[in-house]
Amino acid sequence: MAPVLEADHLTKHFPLKRGLLARQVGVVRAVDDITFAIEPGRTLGVVGESGCGKTTTAKLVLGLETPTAGAIRFEGRDLTTLDADGRRAYRRSVQAVFQDPFASLNPRMRVGAIIAEPLVTNEALGAADVAKRVARLLELVGLPERSAELFPHEFSGGQRQRIAIARSLALNPKLVVLDEPVSALDVSIRAQILNLLRDLQAELGLAYLFIAHDLAAVAHMSHTIAVMYLGQVVEIGEADTVAGAPRHPYTQALFSAALPSHPGDKREEVIVTGEVPSPVAPPPGCRFHPRCPHAMDRCAADLPALLPHAGRQVACHLYSA
Repeated sequence: MAPVLEADHLTKHFPLKRGLLARQVGVVRAVDDITFAIEPGRTLGVVGESGCGKTTTAKLVLGLETPTAGAIRFEGRDLTTLDADGRRAYRRSVQAVFQDPFASLNPRMRVGAIIAEPLVTNEALGAADVAKRVARLLELVGLPERSAELFPHEFSGGQRQRIAIARSLALNPKLVVLDEPVSALDVSIRAQILNLLRDLQAELGLAYLFIAHDLAAVAHMSHTIAVMYLGQVVEIGEADTVAGAPRHPYTQALFSAALPSHPGDKREEVIVTGEVPSPVAPPPGCRFHPRCPHAMDRCAADLPALLPHAGRQVACHLYSA
Protein backbone atom coordinates (compact mmCIF):
# COMPACT_ATOMS: atom_id res chain seq x y z
CA MET A 1 0.00 0.00 0.00
CA ALA A 2 1.38 3.41 -0.99
CA PRO A 3 2.19 5.70 1.96
CA VAL A 4 -0.10 8.66 2.55
CA LEU A 5 2.90 10.66 3.82
CA GLU A 6 6.67 10.22 3.47
CA ALA A 7 9.50 12.17 5.06
CA ASP A 8 12.75 11.80 3.11
CA HIS A 9 15.96 12.90 4.91
CA LEU A 10 13.90 15.61 6.63
CA THR A 11 16.00 18.27 8.35
CA LYS A 12 15.19 21.43 10.29
CA HIS A 13 17.90 23.67 11.74
CA PHE A 14 17.02 26.92 13.52
CA PRO A 15 19.55 29.77 13.46
CA LEU A 16 20.85 30.70 16.91
CA LYS A 17 21.33 34.47 17.18
CA ARG A 18 22.83 36.62 19.92
CA GLY A 19 23.58 40.24 20.66
CA LEU A 20 22.00 43.54 19.67
CA LEU A 21 22.71 42.89 16.00
CA ALA A 22 21.21 39.40 16.21
CA ARG A 23 24.38 37.87 14.80
CA GLN A 24 24.08 34.16 14.03
CA VAL A 25 26.39 32.16 16.28
CA GLY A 26 25.24 28.66 15.44
CA VAL A 27 22.26 26.45 14.63
CA VAL A 28 19.87 24.38 16.71
CA ARG A 29 19.69 20.95 15.05
CA ALA A 30 16.07 20.25 15.98
CA VAL A 31 15.48 17.58 13.31
CA ASP A 32 18.54 16.12 11.62
CA ASP A 33 18.05 13.85 8.60
CA ILE A 34 15.09 11.61 9.48
CA THR A 35 13.15 9.34 7.13
CA PHE A 36 9.79 7.65 7.73
CA ALA A 37 6.51 6.77 6.02
CA ILE A 38 2.90 6.53 7.21
CA GLU A 39 0.45 4.28 5.37
CA PRO A 40 -3.34 4.78 5.22
CA GLY A 41 -5.10 3.44 8.30
CA ARG A 42 -1.87 3.06 10.28
CA THR A 43 -0.20 4.94 13.13
CA LEU A 44 3.42 6.02 13.40
CA GLY A 45 4.28 6.70 17.04
CA VAL A 46 7.23 9.02 17.72
CA VAL A 47 8.81 8.92 21.18
CA GLY A 48 11.78 10.48 22.92
CA GLU A 49 12.76 12.86 25.68
CA SER A 50 11.88 16.55 25.60
CA GLY A 51 13.98 18.33 23.00
CA CYS A 52 14.44 15.27 20.78
CA GLY A 53 12.62 16.87 17.83
CA LYS A 54 9.16 15.29 18.10
CA THR A 55 7.15 18.51 18.05
CA THR A 56 9.31 20.08 15.33
CA THR A 57 8.61 16.99 13.22
CA ALA A 58 4.88 17.54 13.76
CA LYS A 59 5.18 21.21 12.78
CA LEU A 60 7.03 20.27 9.59
CA VAL A 61 4.29 17.81 8.64
CA LEU A 62 1.60 20.42 9.39
CA GLY A 63 3.38 23.02 7.27
CA LEU A 64 3.98 25.28 10.29
CA GLU A 65 7.74 25.09 9.65
CA THR A 66 9.68 24.87 6.39
CA PRO A 67 12.34 22.14 6.12
CA THR A 68 15.99 23.19 5.95
CA ALA A 69 16.66 20.14 3.78
CA GLY A 70 14.96 16.95 2.70
CA ALA A 71 11.39 16.54 1.51
CA ILE A 72 7.87 15.69 2.62
CA ARG A 73 5.70 13.88 0.09
CA PHE A 74 1.92 13.56 0.45
CA GLU A 75 0.37 10.85 -1.69
CA GLY A 76 3.56 10.88 -3.74
CA ARG A 77 3.72 14.66 -4.35
CA ASP A 78 6.50 16.79 -2.91
CA LEU A 79 4.95 19.59 -0.86
CA THR A 80 7.35 22.15 -2.35
CA THR A 81 5.91 21.51 -5.82
CA LEU A 82 2.28 22.17 -4.83
CA ASP A 83 0.48 25.20 -6.22
CA ALA A 84 -2.02 27.23 -4.16
CA ASP A 85 -4.85 24.76 -4.80
CA GLY A 86 -2.58 21.83 -3.92
CA ARG A 87 -1.49 23.46 -0.65
CA ARG A 88 -5.13 24.16 0.23
CA ALA A 89 -6.02 20.52 -0.44
CA TYR A 90 -3.06 19.41 1.71
CA ARG A 91 -4.19 21.59 4.63
CA ARG A 92 -7.65 20.02 4.39
CA SER A 93 -6.22 16.50 4.28
CA VAL A 94 -3.85 16.91 7.24
CA GLN A 95 -5.38 18.02 10.54
CA ALA A 96 -4.12 18.17 14.13
CA VAL A 97 -5.17 17.52 17.71
CA PHE A 98 -3.00 19.27 20.28
CA GLN A 99 -2.08 18.65 23.91
CA ASP A 100 -4.31 21.10 25.78
CA PRO A 101 -7.94 21.01 24.62
CA PHE A 102 -8.85 24.10 26.64
CA ALA A 103 -6.15 26.20 24.98
CA SER A 104 -7.05 24.99 21.48
CA LEU A 105 -10.79 25.79 21.74
CA ASN A 106 -12.09 29.37 21.56
CA PRO A 107 -13.83 29.95 24.92
CA ARG A 108 -16.16 32.54 23.38
CA MET A 109 -17.58 30.23 20.72
CA ARG A 110 -20.24 27.58 21.17
CA VAL A 111 -19.12 24.03 20.44
CA GLY A 112 -21.26 23.81 17.31
CA ALA A 113 -19.54 26.90 15.86
CA ILE A 114 -16.08 25.57 16.82
CA ILE A 115 -16.66 22.28 14.99
CA ALA A 116 -18.37 24.01 12.05
CA GLU A 117 -15.61 26.60 11.54
CA PRO A 118 -13.51 24.48 9.13
CA LEU A 119 -16.68 23.62 7.16
CA VAL A 120 -17.81 27.24 6.89
CA THR A 121 -14.32 28.34 5.84
CA ASN A 122 -13.66 25.61 3.28
CA GLU A 123 -17.00 24.39 1.94
CA ALA A 124 -20.08 26.10 0.49
CA LEU A 125 -22.70 24.44 2.67
CA GLY A 126 -26.09 25.70 3.83
CA ALA A 127 -26.86 26.11 7.53
CA ALA A 128 -28.96 22.92 7.63
CA ASP A 129 -26.17 20.84 6.06
CA VAL A 130 -23.61 22.30 8.45
CA ALA A 131 -25.80 21.51 11.45
CA LYS A 132 -26.27 17.94 10.18
CA ARG A 133 -22.50 17.48 9.77
CA VAL A 134 -21.82 18.89 13.25
CA ALA A 135 -24.39 16.50 14.78
CA ARG A 136 -22.74 13.58 12.96
CA LEU A 137 -19.27 14.60 14.19
CA LEU A 138 -20.48 14.92 17.77
CA GLU A 139 -21.99 11.45 17.48
CA LEU A 140 -18.69 10.07 16.14
CA VAL A 141 -16.79 11.27 19.21
CA GLY A 142 -19.47 10.14 21.68
CA LEU A 143 -21.06 13.47 22.62
CA PRO A 144 -24.80 14.27 22.59
CA GLU A 145 -26.20 16.56 19.89
CA ARG A 146 -27.15 19.20 22.48
CA SER A 147 -23.41 19.75 23.13
CA ALA A 148 -23.40 22.04 20.11
CA GLU A 149 -25.22 24.75 22.11
CA LEU A 150 -22.76 24.79 25.02
CA PHE A 151 -19.40 26.52 25.57
CA PRO A 152 -16.05 24.71 26.12
CA HIS A 153 -15.88 25.61 29.83
CA GLU A 154 -19.05 23.57 30.40
CA PHE A 155 -17.21 20.34 29.58
CA SER A 156 -14.58 18.21 31.33
CA GLY A 157 -11.05 17.90 29.95
CA GLY A 158 -11.79 14.60 28.27
CA GLN A 159 -14.97 15.97 26.69
CA ARG A 160 -13.09 19.03 25.43
CA GLN A 161 -10.55 16.76 23.76
CA ARG A 162 -13.45 14.91 22.10
CA ILE A 163 -14.61 18.30 20.75
CA ALA A 164 -11.11 19.00 19.42
CA ILE A 165 -11.08 15.58 17.74
CA ALA A 166 -14.50 16.27 16.17
CA ARG A 167 -13.22 19.57 14.76
CA SER A 168 -10.14 17.84 13.32
CA LEU A 169 -12.42 15.40 11.46
CA ALA A 170 -14.74 18.05 9.98
CA LEU A 171 -12.98 18.13 6.57
CA ASN A 172 -12.58 14.32 6.26
CA PRO A 173 -8.77 14.34 6.61
CA LYS A 174 -6.52 11.47 5.55
CA LEU A 175 -3.85 12.12 8.21
CA VAL A 176 -4.27 13.48 11.74
CA VAL A 177 -1.24 14.69 13.70
CA LEU A 178 -1.76 13.88 17.39
CA ASP A 179 0.70 15.96 19.42
CA GLU A 180 0.59 14.69 23.03
CA PRO A 181 -3.22 14.34 22.80
CA VAL A 182 -3.75 12.80 26.24
CA SER A 183 -0.87 14.13 28.37
CA ALA A 184 -3.00 16.98 29.80
CA LEU A 185 -5.82 14.62 30.80
CA ASP A 186 -6.45 12.65 33.99
CA VAL A 187 -5.06 9.14 33.87
CA SER A 188 -8.59 7.69 34.15
CA ILE A 189 -9.65 9.53 30.97
CA ARG A 190 -6.60 8.81 28.81
CA ALA A 191 -7.56 5.25 27.89
CA GLN A 192 -11.03 6.40 26.82
CA ILE A 193 -9.59 9.00 24.42
CA LEU A 194 -6.99 6.58 23.04
CA ASN A 195 -9.63 3.92 22.44
CA LEU A 196 -11.85 6.53 20.75
CA LEU A 197 -8.96 7.43 18.43
CA ARG A 198 -8.41 3.76 17.58
CA ASP A 199 -12.13 3.26 16.88
CA LEU A 200 -12.19 6.34 14.62
CA GLN A 201 -9.13 5.07 12.77
CA ALA A 202 -10.80 1.72 12.13
CA GLU A 203 -14.07 3.34 11.02
CA LEU A 204 -12.67 6.16 8.88
CA GLY A 205 -9.37 4.69 7.66
CA LEU A 206 -7.34 7.54 9.17
CA ALA A 207 -3.56 7.64 9.31
CA TYR A 208 -2.06 9.04 12.52
CA LEU A 209 1.26 10.64 13.41
CA PHE A 210 1.14 10.07 17.17
CA ILE A 211 3.66 12.08 19.19
CA ALA A 212 3.98 11.37 22.90
CA HIS A 213 6.38 10.72 25.74
CA ASP A 214 3.98 8.19 27.30
CA LEU A 215 5.47 4.90 26.14
CA ALA A 216 2.46 2.83 27.18
CA ALA A 217 0.19 5.05 25.08
CA VAL A 218 2.52 4.84 22.10
CA ALA A 219 2.79 1.05 22.34
CA HIS A 220 -1.02 0.80 22.61
CA MET A 221 -1.75 3.12 19.69
CA SER A 222 1.01 2.57 17.16
CA HIS A 223 1.63 0.16 14.32
CA THR A 224 5.18 1.51 13.89
CA ILE A 225 7.37 3.21 16.52
CA ALA A 226 10.18 5.65 15.78
CA VAL A 227 12.49 6.51 18.69
CA MET A 228 14.19 9.92 18.42
CA TYR A 229 17.23 11.23 20.25
CA LEU A 230 18.67 14.70 19.68
CA GLY A 231 16.94 15.18 16.34
CA GLN A 232 17.70 11.75 14.90
CA VAL A 233 15.84 8.45 14.64
CA VAL A 234 17.85 5.81 16.50
CA GLU A 235 15.39 2.91 16.13
CA ILE A 236 12.27 2.34 14.01
CA GLY A 237 10.17 -0.72 13.39
CA GLU A 238 6.91 -2.53 14.07
CA ALA A 239 5.48 -1.47 17.44
CA ASP A 240 5.45 -4.97 18.98
CA THR A 241 9.04 -5.54 17.90
CA VAL A 242 10.43 -2.25 19.21
CA ALA A 243 8.42 -2.20 22.44
CA GLY A 244 8.78 -5.92 23.14
CA ALA A 245 12.51 -6.30 22.44
CA PRO A 246 14.21 -2.89 22.05
CA ARG A 247 17.73 -3.03 20.63
CA HIS A 248 19.19 0.49 20.77
CA PRO A 249 20.57 1.26 24.26
CA TYR A 250 18.50 4.46 24.38
CA THR A 251 15.30 2.60 23.49
CA GLN A 252 16.14 -0.03 26.10
CA ALA A 253 16.58 2.71 28.71
CA LEU A 254 13.27 4.36 27.78
CA PHE A 255 11.27 1.15 28.02
CA SER A 256 13.04 -0.12 31.15
CA ALA A 257 12.01 3.12 32.91
CA ALA A 258 8.36 2.74 31.84
CA LEU A 259 5.79 0.79 33.82
CA PRO A 260 5.35 -2.77 32.46
CA SER A 261 2.11 -3.69 30.71
CA HIS A 262 1.54 -6.49 33.24
CA PRO A 263 2.57 -6.33 36.91
CA GLY A 264 4.35 -9.69 36.71
CA ASP A 265 6.59 -8.70 33.78
CA LYS A 266 10.29 -8.56 34.61
CA ARG A 267 12.47 -6.03 32.81
CA GLU A 268 16.21 -5.57 32.84
CA GLU A 269 16.97 -2.16 34.32
CA VAL A 270 19.09 0.06 32.07
CA ILE A 271 20.71 3.02 33.80
CA VAL A 272 21.44 6.14 31.75
CA THR A 273 23.51 8.85 33.37
CA GLY A 274 23.88 12.54 32.56
CA GLU A 275 21.66 15.07 30.81
CA VAL A 276 20.60 15.31 27.17
CA PRO A 277 23.32 17.31 25.36
CA SER A 278 22.46 20.60 23.68
CA PRO A 279 21.13 20.40 20.09
CA VAL A 280 23.31 23.46 19.40
CA ALA A 281 26.49 21.40 19.92
CA PRO A 282 25.57 17.70 19.69
CA PRO A 283 28.34 15.20 20.50
CA PRO A 284 30.39 13.86 17.55
CA GLY A 285 29.77 10.32 16.35
CA CYS A 286 26.77 8.69 17.97
CA ARG A 287 24.90 11.41 19.82
CA PHE A 288 23.99 9.03 22.62
CA HIS A 289 27.52 7.83 23.31
CA PRO A 290 28.27 10.15 26.31
CA ARG A 291 25.36 8.54 28.20
CA CYS A 292 25.51 5.01 26.77
CA PRO A 293 26.54 2.11 29.06
CA HIS A 294 27.86 0.21 26.00
CA ALA A 295 29.87 3.03 24.36
CA MET A 296 33.00 2.03 22.43
CA ASP A 297 35.85 4.14 21.05
CA ARG A 298 34.32 4.26 17.57
CA CYS A 299 31.03 5.60 18.98
CA ALA A 300 32.70 8.94 19.72
CA ALA A 301 34.00 9.29 16.17
CA ASP A 302 31.65 7.57 13.71
CA LEU A 303 27.95 8.36 13.29
CA PRO A 304 26.13 5.00 13.07
CA ALA A 305 23.84 4.48 10.09
CA LEU A 306 20.24 3.32 10.49
CA LEU A 307 20.54 -0.30 9.35
CA PRO A 308 18.26 -3.37 9.40
CA HIS A 309 18.67 -5.59 12.46
CA ALA A 310 16.34 -8.15 14.09
CA GLY A 311 13.23 -7.03 12.25
CA ARG A 312 13.70 -3.28 12.64
CA GLN A 313 16.22 -0.55 11.80
CA VAL A 314 18.73 0.51 14.45
CA ALA A 315 21.47 3.17 14.41
CA CYS A 316 24.03 1.55 16.74
CA HIS A 317 27.59 0.27 16.32
CA LEU A 318 26.76 -2.72 18.54
CA TYR A 319 24.97 -4.25 15.56
CA SER A 320 27.08 -3.02 12.65
CA ALA A 321 29.81 -5.13 11.11
